[in-house]
Amino acid sequence: MDELRKTYQKIIDSTGGGRYCPAHNDKNPSFSVSLSKDGQKILLHCFAGCDFYSITDRENSIPIFIKAIVQEIKECRIDASDWIIDTIFIGGGTPSLLSENMIESLLSQLHKKYDLSNIREITIEANPGEAPKDRLKSFYEMGINRVSIGAQSFQPNLLQFLTRIHNRDQIFETYDNARDAGFDNINCDLIYSIPGQTWSNWSDDLDTISAMSPEHISAYTLTAEKGTELFSMVLNNKLKMPKKEQEGKWFLKTHEILSRNGYQAYEVSNFSKPGYECNHNLHYWNIEPYLAFGPSAHGFDGQYRWNNSRSLDQYISCILAGKSAISMREKISAIEYINEKVGFGLRMKKGFKIKDIPRKYQKLIINNIENAQEKYPDCINTKSNSVTFTQKGMLYADELIPSILL
Repeated sequence: MDELRKTYQKIIDSTGGGRYCPAHNDKNPSFSVSLSKDGQKILLHCFAGCDFYSITDRENSIPIFIKAIVQEIKECRIDASDWIIDTIFIGGGTPSLLSENMIESLLSQLHKKYDLSNIREITIEANPGEAPKDRLKSFYEMGINRVSIGAQSFQPNLLQFLTRIHNRDQIFETYDNARDAGFDNINCDLIYSIPGQTWSNWSDDLDTISAMSPEHISAYTLTAEKGTELFSMVLNNKLKMPKKEQEGKWFLKTHEILSRNGYQAYEVSNFSKPGYECNHNLHYWNIEPYLAFGPSAHGFDGQYRWNNSRSLDQYISCILAGKSAISMREKISAIEYINEKVGFGLRMKKGFKIKDIPRKYQKLIINNIENAQEKYPDCINTKSNSVTFTQKGMLYADELIPSILL
């Protein structure tokens, strides 16, 4: 295990600064490193939509890891006394593998430290095959009311390509376990535009997930981000990504199929039944402050962004020595804040309002919108002081948004 842990650290050190998850475009590092079930292999995983950290030497590292997070929460000096804290997200690879006592210790310290009387959503991530029914039931009984399952695909060959260790049956099993445990708010992650994936594969996945009827579905496209192994394989002609034209058609068909099955697209890659949007993610996308604890955790207090050390050893040693584990802290400029407000706003169905932009920047934004409308006709709506993308605009969001920013 010691050798595996050393290898794990080398992977983190070599990829942490420049490796990005190929499943989405938010440029947040999101590699997970874990052990295979036999404990003999180190596995790299990526999840769409989350920046997280995993531990390989589970038996020896997890207790002290949990102790460090509890202490970090206890000693946090950020003044959140006037915040309305209404969501908690327990992510980081596979937190459902943690014991009930460990999760309870984290929640207990949060309750001691903060006013959680307004909590309405507590999410925990779970990998298929790694969330037993009795454990999920315990999580539900301690107040966790939403579970996010990293299904990714129902196709064996595509799961293998994505280096997932679960199978199709384990997705159903974990989903049923969550239902039996009492969860009435479940998200399932899916990925499409994967090399070798056919429309038959993807339409089968959409039909299957729709029949399961989770309250929320995240459907991300796989992209070859610079600096990843996938990018290198594509660059060296060892692998071909689906063409943009095909990706566009699938994007529109995905929205059509999920809409027909009762899911509304409230963000480019996120779909929910009415009233089941992910409130935690909405806080991120609305550029609202949030606290973050644990190695590699990213936080925002309204003015400053920060992230903790990605090194497990460094994180634990800092926290247990009574020091901060923050490795980067930067103040967000007015223009950066506006650009994030506009950029994330346009990825959501509701868009953003011109009146929410400081007056001295409104003309610049309006001018950029007008230029974008000329270049991308039928993509942008500007009604009632709101700026939103049409469905066609959502398709070209990655090209459109930079042209509108300051």
